[in-house]
Amino acid sequence: MNLEQLQSFVEVARVGNFTSAAETLHLAQPSLSRQIAALERDLGAELFHRARGGSTLTTAGESLLPLAKRMLADADSVRRELAELAGLKRGRVRLGATPTLCISLVTEVLSAFHAAHPGIELHLSEHGSRRLLDELAGGELDLALITTTGEAAADRFVVSPLLVEELVLISAAAAPAVTRRRSIALAEVARLPQIVFSRSYDLRGATDAAFAAAGLAPEVVLEGAEMDAVLRFVERGLGVAIVPAMVLIDRPGLRSVRLTQPTLTRAISLARPADVAPTPAVAVMQRTIAATATAFAARAGATMRPA
Repeated sequence: MNLEQLQSFVEVARVGNFTSAAETLHLAQPSLSRQIAALERDLGAELFHRARGGSTLTTAGESLLPLAKRMLADADSVRRELAELAGLKRGRVRLGATPTLCISLVTEVLSAFHAAHPGIELHLSEHGSRRLLDELAGGELDLALITTTGEAAADRFVVSPLLVEELVLISAAAAPAVTRRRSIALAEVARLPQIVFSRSYDLRGATDAAFAAAGLAPEVVLEGAEMDAVLRFVERGLGVAIVPAMVLIDRPGLRSVRLTQPTLTRAISLARPADVAPTPAVAVMQRTIAATATAFAARAGATMRPA
């Protein structure tokens, strides 16, 4: 078994077709087929069900796939770390983050990191926390900024809490304030026209659960929007929305009011694989994230605090 065979196996599994995989890997199809056949001989098991319409994984192939991804990721980490230790100003950091963090904290993190280390290649994956943890476990990411950890996270990941952040109600700065008080109860929010996120958002699940627990049914005027669109719609006066406090930084077109009865918060953490030592570039990225998170907490004031 060698890394080239594993790379070929992972690519065929990804696209489900030998011809397409060969094109992606810049190999002749017979060469790719020989690599897979040799791998199957070494393992003593067929890895694919081959059919005219495509190739699907056998039970043995499904067992091998996560192991192959991790072996390739480990090999890549070794190559990158040796290059960095040799004094080359090159490397790569693969960071994952939730959509709400990508338009706020991550923007500041990547800007600061790139300014200090322009030779490091940066990759960003934007998904919900569960998907990011799956990518982290599969060796596709080095670090992930998440808002949920899950029960299994502690066994597979090193999870470092960063911030505890309040969720706030936002409305258009150009429109009359929804309340003259410094806070608003969730029951009052339910009666306001709301713009709510796509169900793929961790934030949507948290707010839905809060309304359900209080026996409330919010008035929804628009459902399924992404974060940037929600903020723009609110700025135009289409409705109100419940969002993390940090997305309000540098957005003068929005005003916010804190939530009470209950207060809603979310915890932001940084996760990395427990069984993979961070490369020098990844370690620097971890420090950059921690420092930027501290600065964000100071700017947000009472609505955000270090974890």
